[in-house]
Amino acid sequence: MPSYTAPTKDTQFVLHDVLNIKDAGIPGYDELEPDFTGAVLEEAGKIARDVLHPLNVVGDTEGCRLENGVVYTPTGFKAAFEQVKEGGWPGLDMPEQYGGQNMPYVIGTAVGEFFSGANQAFTMYQGLTHGAASAILAHGTDAQKDTYLPKMVSCEWTGTMNLTEPHCGTDLGLMRTKAEPQDDGSYLVTGQKIFISAGDHDMSENVIHLVLAKIPGGPDGIKGVSLFIVPKFIVNEDGTPGERNGVSVGKIEEKMGIHGNSTCVMNYDGAKGWLLGEMHKGMRAMFTMMNEARLGVGMQGLAQAEAAYQNAVEYAKDRLQGRDVTGAKNPDGPADPLIVHPDIRRNLMDQKSFAEGARAFILWGATMIDKAHRSGDKDADGLISLLTPVIKGFLTDKGYDMTVQAQQVYGGHGYIEEWGMSQYTRDARIAMIYEGANGVQALDLVGRKLAQDGGKHVMAFFDMVKGFCKENAEISDAYAKDFIEPLKAASKDLQAAGMYFMQNGMKNPNNALAGSTDFMHMFGHVCLGLMWAMMGKAAQKALDEGASDAAFYETKLATGRYYMARQLPATKLHLARIETGADTVMALDAAQF
Repeated sequence: MPSYTAPTKDTQFVLHDVLNIKDAGIPGYDELEPDFTGAVLEEAGKIARDVLHPLNVVGDTEGCRLENGVVYTPTGFKAAFEQVKEGGWPGLDMPEQYGGQNMPYVIGTAVGEFFSGANQAFTMYQGLTHGAASAILAHGTDAQKDTYLPKMVSCEWTGTMNLTEPHCGTDLGLMRTKAEPQDDGSYLVTGQKIFISAGDHDMSENVIHLVLAKIPGGPDGIKGVSLFIVPKFIVNEDGTPGERNGVSVGKIEEKMGIHGNSTCVMNYDGAKGWLLGEMHKGMRAMFTMMNEARLGVGMQGLAQAEAAYQNAVEYAKDRLQGRDVTGAKNPDGPADPLIVHPDIRRNLMDQKSFAEGARAFILWGATMIDKAHRSGDKDADGLISLLTPVIKGFLTDKGYDMTVQAQQVYGGHGYIEEWGMSQYTRDARIAMIYEGANGVQALDLVGRKLAQDGGKHVMAFFDMVKGFCKENAEISDAYAKDFIEPLKAASKDLQAAGMYFMQNGMKNPNNALAGSTDFMHMFGHVCLGLMWAMMGKAAQKALDEGASDAAFYETKLATGRYYMARQLPATKLHLARIETGADTVMALDAAQF
């Protein structure tokens, strides 16, 4: 059975050595002393290792079951959920007014990685509740907040998001779910939603569904969509769950992975609901939840890659296969361990350099969310809006790839269920699809986010990279050669791709859209290049100051050099593809496929 250890030391390095969060000037960050964050992360790591991870394989093998209209979660999930609730983990970064601890989002993100790495399917129950609560917090009335948030912050009640219908996924303007207005101000919601994660289960007293539906007589398409709060049980005046609402589970979806999460078909048959936010402005309210969820899904890509990598390293050190071509490293044994072989090293370095770079990227993005929300910084809000599809799309594409590479280290044992590696690959696969498939993320990046606010935010990103390179080029000749020069070259490739879109996308939009996935990956590589340049600077500084744990920082530098030399040059391949335009992509008629 696989093991999992939360990467607390690396997270602390990013938070304090790289991002220097205590002195970031963001409200609440001055309290984030290393001892404090270390204590939080250590405790979260224990929960992840001792409570959640042992249930990961249980959830995978048992799955959820629907009996007589009731959804039952796998053995041990309910007791573990109680432990998580008792520790206050679901409300870590929620307002104290509603029972949360009001810690910054960046701490919630770090803890979220640990929990997801230990057990992604389990962690989704509280993660989706957090997103639904955030939408109510941002768009609900005072009465709605008082009714739902205290119970949702504590996870006594859980939450969901209901978008997809059998005939309508990304194109939500096609939805058929209706919401008929009633004299008392409520609505009767009727329709069917599919793929609803944590749609129903036995771990909470109530499930608060956020449901997109159309009010008859409203505008056509997406402009006519509204968002509704539809509880499983109608809430009594005293705040307790009352009569059962007209919502039921049609079936539990049979999936490739995340078996421990109850992904449901939800049927609404005149279910009573209440408008959340403005009429016909449902997407605005839902995107509060969607954007948070997309960052969380990007984190899932990292979390599964990290967990798979940890096990691949242990296997590579233990499994004896073949001899080192430069001379036996285990002369007293029948063979050398796998880790002596260069191609295994390449494989593991791909995984290690991705996971550590992605962790820095996710946490850096979380600080932007804190800056936007806690400081009202519109530039930070614009930058994280630009980077959200990159975080979601790039990190889940590459995170899945890394789980496959970890599986490959095991050879045939990676394909056999008893070793547990296939679960990481199967669980990671969904992250590329839900909360907006990655192709949609790429289209959003190129079609909307680049031009947002007149291109202000992408230009700010380029200026940030340029400024970093200029300010740090003199640290040392070795640092400039290993980190600054590769980052400058990759950033120029990204700018060249953006220029190509400007020059060719207006006359033929397909020239831009055909290169959108390549651009998203190119952007992701540049972001990880920037993160590695920042981490390399911090590691070198620590060594220059005589850090006691020199091996950690030397390892960090070596891992960063690998990424800059072996991964970052992928920007040139992506640029070459982009500059071929759409002709080869669109050459065939539909009948020719």
